[in-house]
Amino acid sequence: MPTNDPARSGPLDLRPLSARSVVLSLLLGTHPPELPARELVRLVEGFGVGGSTLRAALSRMVAAGDLRRTDAGYRLSDRLLRRQQRQDDAVRPRTRAWDGDWEMVVITASGRGPAERAELRTRLAGLRLAELREGVWLRPANLVRALPGDLDPVAQRYTARPGPPAPELAASLWPLDSWSATARALLAHIATAPRPAGRLTAYAAVVRHLLADPVLPPALLPAGWPGADLRAAYAAYQEELVGEVHARVRGA
Repeated sequence: MPTNDPARSGPLDLRPLSARSVVLSLLLGTHPPELPARELVRLVEGFGVGGSTLRAALSRMVAAGDLRRTDAGYRLSDRLLRRQQRQDDAVRPRTRAWDGDWEMVVITASGRGPAERAELRTRLAGLRLAELREGVWLRPANLVRALPGDLDPVAQRYTARPGPPAPELAASLWPLDSWSATARALLAHIATAPRPAGRLTAYAAVVRHLLADPVLPPALLPAGWPGADLRAAYAAYQEELVGEVHARVRGA
């Protein structure tokens, strides 16, 4: 069976964030995702990034298409706005009561190269689908979201009720125990993380981990699932960070 393991358990590997990552963490958590250049300098200094390092990073990010230079400062590019939406959905997923149906996507296109196949697999995993076998992806139909229309030329969509018991099927499709173990390790770490650069690094890891949460119906989750606790911890930090950003901008 294919492996659907985007988040492996084990010791946390929380490396210090680069200047680029600090800027992106700040903008991805800000709505709208735009900050004046002067305030970016003041904010990132609090996370151990000097002004000259920041200016070099901003130039590279604009050239790479990560940021757009505006009259007011710097703003996320359209590509990263989509990333912000995925991050927002990971922190506050929209769900509905589950009636037992599963979404199924069957890949029908052939003749695609390795890069195209890898890109499609990444997209399907990002939609919180898991691969049952090659070319067959599914998940419980409990998410309030439509699958992108541009999948139609390469895949067929179905509603299904698989034969195996749903909890057993979910446990075979997603690494629920390892996801839970890493989430608990992150919760323990952020409770004692040093301030402020260490906290930003830890919460960036929290967001990455939430992106790998399959967001299953409660009936399919192991007892004591820490997803809600991890989301609450990040939401509280985001509110704190955004409040600091807004306070600095208003006080400029």
